[in-house]
Amino acid sequence: MKKITFARVDDRLIHGEVVTAWVPTYRINHIIIVDDTVAKDPFQRRVLKTLAPRGVRVDPMSVKEATDYLGGEDNEKERILLLTKSPTYYEQLAENGIQLPQVNLGGMGLRGDRKPFVKNVAADPIEIEAIKNLVAKEVHVFYQLVPEQRLIEITNLI
Repeated sequence: MKKITFARVDDRLIHGEVVTAWVPTYRINHIIIVDDTVAKDPFQRRVLKTLAPRGVRVDPMSVKEATDYLGGEDNEKERILLLTKSPTYYEQLAENGIQLPQVNLGGMGLRGDRKPFVKNVAADPIEIEAIKNLVAKEVHVFYQLVPEQRLIEITNLI
């Protein structure tokens, strides 16, 4: 099984904070975006690939594709950043047997029936349940906008 270096939930996927803070901090060389809709959209795939820093491979994948890829043989040189728009994708990956050491909640903006619960993180009831399920599987879930910021444990908030 491949080792995941860092996993983050962020509505914006690849953007300034990810490129300038998280990628260099963890020396990421491969970004996997897990999103069934993005994986099927050639335009979004192309745009996201152009946003990555030089030398960083970007692969938008469906949950199934990500499960198959991450379940493959580990490559010690590969430093993977998983990005999703919702914690529900991480819940699905965990249910499929993918080992997630942690999940960082970044920007999850207000929309639909999402309610704010910490800083700039809002979640709907399904996402809250997904977070609880991840915590129950002993996945460390926390909020931290950028690496320099103090992290906030989510278990105290849900």
